[in-house]
Amino acid sequence: MHGGASGIGTFAIQAVRALRPSSTIATTAGSPAKLDRVRELGADLTISYRDEDFVDRVREATGGRGADVILDNMGGSYLARNVEVLAVEGRIVVIGLQGGRKGELNLAALLAKRGTVHAVSLRARPDAQKAVIVAGVREQIWPAIEAGAVRPVIDRVVPIEKVAEAHQRVEEFGHVGKVVLAVDTP
Repeated sequence: MHGGASGIGTFAIQAVRALRPSSTIATTAGSPAKLDRVRELGADLTISYRDEDFVDRVREATGGRGADVILDNMGGSYLARNVEVLAVEGRIVVIGLQGGRKGELNLAALLAKRGTVHAVSLRARPDAQKAVIVAGVREQIWPAIEAGAVRPVIDRVVPIEKVAEAHQRVEEFGHVGKVVLAVDTP
């Protein structure tokens, strides 16, 4: 997965570790401290996206097999390389577009691997579909949350009056997990 130190990434690492303990989790992050933190959360293979090529590292770690599932919050800029490192019958799950809306897709490579690309967003779904997803979370993930095996990682809580400080922390990629804005309620 890309962005292992993000809010979604930190949650996903823990969820995979709790629900599929034998899985090998590979993730990218941008600093030694973030790589250490995602390792603490359960990542097996940590890759600095600033200094290392994730395609080479994943291939090396899997004996050339590649990744079965790629959770991708980058989108366009990573699409071609994701297909390159995808295992036969693997899945790319696109959940974000931080790297752009458009990417190059080698359909021949995807076909040869019998791979799939899924685009996932909750925002555009009808309420009935959201209800099905919530039921699945309640059944499959909530027990791990209740057991403490999956916890949200909060980088810091910032008062709403200091929203610019919170945005700066996120824009500078200094956070691990979520930066939360605190709103006083009457």
